[in-house]
Amino acid sequence: MAAVAEQTTAFALAEKSKLIKSLRQFDMVFFTVCAFVGLDTLGTVANNGPEGFFWLIVLAIVFVAPYMLMMSEVGSAFRMEGGPYEWVKLAFGRLHGGIAAILYWITNPLWVGGSLAFTATAAWSANIFKIGDASPGDFVFKLAFVWLSIIVAIVSLRYGKWIPNVGGFMRIFVLGFFTLTLVVYAFRHGVHGFPVSHLSPTRSIFLALVPVLLFNYVGFELQNGAAEEMENPEKDVPLSVLYSGLIGVSLYVVPILGILLVLPAKAISNISGFIDAVTTTFHGAYGGAAHFLLIVMTLCFVGTLLTSGAVWMIGSDRIQAAAAYDGAFFPWFGVFNRRFGTPVRVNVMSGVASSLFCIAAIELLKHQSTSAAFTVVLYMAISTTLLSYLWIFPAVLKLRYTHPDVRRPYVVPFGNAGIWISTILTTGWIALGTWVAIFPGVLEKLFNVPYNFHDSWGLSRAKFELYTLGTLAVIIAFGIVGYLTGGNIRKQLVQVEGDRPEPTAPVPTA
Repeated sequence: MAAVAEQTTAFALAEKSKLIKSLRQFDMVFFTVCAFVGLDTLGTVANNGPEGFFWLIVLAIVFVAPYMLMMSEVGSAFRMEGGPYEWVKLAFGRLHGGIAAILYWITNPLWVGGSLAFTATAAWSANIFKIGDASPGDFVFKLAFVWLSIIVAIVSLRYGKWIPNVGGFMRIFVLGFFTLTLVVYAFRHGVHGFPVSHLSPTRSIFLALVPVLLFNYVGFELQNGAAEEMENPEKDVPLSVLYSGLIGVSLYVVPILGILLVLPAKAISNISGFIDAVTTTFHGAYGGAAHFLLIVMTLCFVGTLLTSGAVWMIGSDRIQAAAAYDGAFFPWFGVFNRRFGTPVRVNVMSGVASSLFCIAAIELLKHQSTSAAFTVVLYMAISTTLLSYLWIFPAVLKLRYTHPDVRRPYVVPFGNAGIWISTILTTGWIALGTWVAIFPGVLEKLFNVPYNFHDSWGLSRAKFELYTLGTLAVIIAFGIVGYLTGGNIRKQLVQVEGDRPEPTAPVPTA
């Protein structure tokens, strides 16, 4: 079986010459754990009680498992820098790859400047010192959070990779210490209890949770954004996906179960459910030492949020830069910094986009409740993320047919039936989650589920759709304009095989 033959650009070859192989299997496992486990949405899932826990388990089986199999196959076989962009390009063409890349990339500035920054601010206000909504301190805190994430992404991956590694261990520490505290609390005070009768699934909770759970459960392909910086991707991609998947699902299940045991669902807010549970258990378990331990836990919690943003910036910015040097986005953004080996221009663009979105979210939503503001900005990020996977998952299936001779170190079990079933499951879930994220309430009405839009979102449907559809329209238009500007780069194509070819053609001026 042959290595993948890729039609790329002379510009791409020049920029790839700046890459340095530095990611080992250990780094890739914790990089993916850091991407996969986001603590900002724990409260949203726990807020739905035992039924939320039920759907968390179900999707781990019918979505995460086939997703892991697919990413193990494509990630170990198609090992070009910019992973998901390259897969979609090979399957459907550069324009499709460029649109998928811009949707995948923009998610992270929206998420960092939205959900992550809002959650970090709420946790800080709860246990360290109060930050007033839309106050000067609020702007300073959130923007500092954004740019710390960007700085980590700019640093050379040889050194910057230790931030995701620390972030992975920090998640294990935070959630492990919380679990230990929960045991102490249970011995002293008992627990709230887990009403098994409430596990019975309902359509209303299912439709409300699907987008958030899917958003929780993505990230296995992110490491392939830096595929040509891996030391041994053929072996390490499948193993890192396996280990990070097992660790990641466990890190979701344990804390949400703990939250449900400690607090009744009505006492858990969407934005600070995990910190609510930590506060309750620490005061009940540690008495006078609780305040100090809460400060330590809050600092670690904010640190996990920061590393979540940083690791997604590291991966997604490389994917966007790959689209740029391949002629599917503004070529100026395809340059990698020779000193750091990172796409600094895209990193800065991410920081600017994240900052603008953060400021807009604070200003536009400051008259809404904090919870409503959090939910709206979270769903903006969710909708762009899920849309990108409507290209990525079908690309894996198509590559099985269009590139059958490419050597695949790992193959989804059960032949073509296995890849078809995996693609149908993953794409079907993503399509459902995308629709619900962009048009909430429509399926509820179709299935006669009681639903009041204003009560659910804190604003009118017209305003919600204006924010969501308007944001998507601007993003896609930006991606199309970027693609059109790459025409001259696309004219200078070269044919290469393998993972890391050396430049063989003149480099165009970008």
